[in-house]
Amino acid sequence: MILLLNDFQRLLAIGVNMSETRALHKSLFSLTKPRVVVLLQITAMCAILSHDLIKNEKLGLDTLEVMIIVFIGGYLTAGGANCINMWYDRDIDPIMTRTSKRPLSIGEISPQNALVFGISISIIGTLWLLEMANEVAAFWALFSILFYVFIYTIWLKRTSVQNIVIGGIAGSTPPVIGWAAAEGNLELSMTSTGNFIDSVINIGGYMPWFMFLLIFLWTPPHFWALALYRSDEYQKVGVPMMPNIKGKNRTLVEMKIYSIFLILLSFTTPLAFREENYLYELPDLNSSLIIINSLILTFWYGATVWKIDINESNDEENRMPTASHSFFISLIYLAAMFIILVLSSSNYIVNGSIISTLFILYIISRNRDVN
Repeated sequence: MILLLNDFQRLLAIGVNMSETRALHKSLFSLTKPRVVVLLQITAMCAILSHDLIKNEKLGLDTLEVMIIVFIGGYLTAGGANCINMWYDRDIDPIMTRTSKRPLSIGEISPQNALVFGISISIIGTLWLLEMANEVAAFWALFSILFYVFIYTIWLKRTSVQNIVIGGIAGSTPPVIGWAAAEGNLELSMTSTGNFIDSVINIGGYMPWFMFLLIFLWTPPHFWALALYRSDEYQKVGVPMMPNIKGKNRTLVEMKIYSIFLILLSFTTPLAFREENYLYELPDLNSSLIIINSLILTFWYGATVWKIDINESNDEENRMPTASHSFFISLIYLAAMFIILVLSSSNYIVNGSIISTLFILYIISRNRDVN
């Protein structure tokens, strides 16, 4: 009986240790902000798909291999940057409702362990891309980590109302990383500053830079729609947000300006299919359809920005209805834009754009009454 009791106690101890290990793994995983990181990697996947459809005119096992490589490397690097961000913001996160349940806020993991984990997976992800992809893909991944941590988190977040604008550069790089990885053996040139810049910019096409600019211009109106009615907590902890510092009127004006920039960008959508040394052969009909599709989507989203009423009362869930609607539509808009870019990259060019048109009409019809 005593032996059986001892065995039971050992099994119980093992069970407790396993439970603690699982809890630790869950906390570490949560530190990476998995939902945000996966969304970022989807934009990288779209860049890879567009690359192979444009240049190889088909998708194959090589496409899948690159997608897996980029997803792993991108998740580790972006997730590592998020860990470091949470480590730095551990003084303010417990105060804000939105971040009060994070692992560091409730003491599930120590700050030191969070920092070591974040730095470790950031390095592993960069080395993974360096080994499995190429130098340029690894460079842009490392750039996004350093920019997000030092420029956004440490410098701008607590000092400037333009924090989300400039910080958005880091979140705009996944398509560049994906395209660079799909391009193949790209190398950094260290012979001169000019050659170095050329080696990281000229990566075989304009599509990744179009995607980069799309995300960059989309970020401010997307985020500020939420900030219009949820920035009080940031003010409480000393993080400047546009509505609190410049006022809701000024915030809405700037949101409208960015929506106009997105409309102007839509007119240039066919240029996204231009390669480094020549213009991708697009039939005139397809070029027109691509512009029309982009404009329809962008005007649809832009209209939600212009309809925001800053004087309306919050609803029972403490949301500003028109701003909340614009925020929701902005997510659908960005996803739809990336989908039509991939569809329009298809070898069956006109068919791809026609399918894009039908897809856009379906999306708009399904979401016209969302509040």
